Amino acid sequence: MKNPGRGEVWLVDLGLAAKVRPAVILSVPAEDADRALVTLVPHTTSLRSSRFEVAVPVQFLRPGAFNAQSLVTVPTVKLLRPLGKLSPAQLALVESAVVDWLGLPSSGTGGRA
Repeated sequence: MKNPGRGEVWLVDLGLAAKVRPAVILSVPAEDADRALVTLVPHTTSLRSSRFEVAVPVQFLRPGAFNAQSLVTVPTVKLLRPLGKLSPAQLALVESAVVDWLGLPSSGTGGRA
């Protein structure tokens, strides 16, 4: 069973409409009793200049952004292959956009205020 780590970027089959695209793993690794699911933030190259798009320049991705408005949870079998990993600072930027999108209180541990 694949057990991807938080902050890893994988190529993921998001279904017919969403295509195969890179996405960063946001959830924590599953344990044996947990369902084999991951929650991710997909990467897009079709930008809209939204405040919920987080551009993270890394060598293994085309120019674009992680779209915090497109959170999705999928079975780990949909993960095709790992592409790389975001640094803690890069992941914090994505997390901050997700917190803003969901209207959650900020934890004060980095990212945007």
